[in-house]
Amino acid sequence: MQLKDKLAIVVGGGSGMGRATAELLTKEAVRVAVLDLPNSHGRKVAEIIGGHFVPCDISDHVGTEAAVNLAVEALGGLHIGVNVAGGGSLTRRVIDADGPYPLAEFQRAVELNLIASFNLDRMEAWHMRLNEPEDGERGVIINCSSIAAFGGPVGLVQYSASKAGVAGLSMGMARDLAPYGIRCMAIAPGLFETGLITNMSESQKASLVTEAVFPKRPGRPHEFALMVRSIVENQMLNGETIRLDAGTRRAVQDNLGDRLF
Repeated sequence: MQLKDKLAIVVGGGSGMGRATAELLTKEAVRVAVLDLPNSHGRKVAEIIGGHFVPCDISDHVGTEAAVNLAVEALGGLHIGVNVAGGGSLTRRVIDADGPYPLAEFQRAVELNLIASFNLDRMEAWHMRLNEPEDGERGVIINCSSIAAFGGPVGLVQYSASKAGVAGLSMGMARDLAPYGIRCMAIAPGLFETGLITNMSESQKASLVTEAVFPKRPGRPHEFALMVRSIVENQMLNGETIRLDAGTRRAVQDNLGDRLF
């Protein structure tokens, strides 16, 4: 799909990888709507790039449907959906001295990462179906998984499971949406310079990327955005999850041993 003059939603576009994606797409002459929490920097980002801001809490599934509809109405259509928003949950073993892992926390991770992604996907696809095809293509959906989906750290089984589910959406969605000319992909980032990482010292950052092959540094948000651009422009990329992790392969690390019973 050619980027020029296309219409895009970036969910989680108020900061980090989402913001970098919104900025890069805008530079490529894409009109962008930024969806993020009401108290995020989403409105400011939208103002900077000349886009639209729609408040959205992805954990509110009904509200998310309304937010997507509002964004599409503001844009006048939709060709690209990039869903970066998500999060972690309580770090704790499945069982420890305090008992079994709280089921509600596991449910929260699945709601926030997997169910929210599927909700966005189905709504975005519904709008994309109306587009005039370009070389048979009507839209591209890109979700955000994680390398934790393929080798989860100790104490993060809920996050790993939910992000594995996001990766699992790719092929099933691609097959379901193929008759409409809509592709579905996922990116699985390793450690990126977002959130708390940005305030760490260089030595602290280096200690977190020892398992990377090269480069041994956190990813930069712009590098995530470059992958989004590549996926949109390359029609042969479909039904897959791409690791964006400098060759990182996690070893088993246990920092929670003191909570065993």
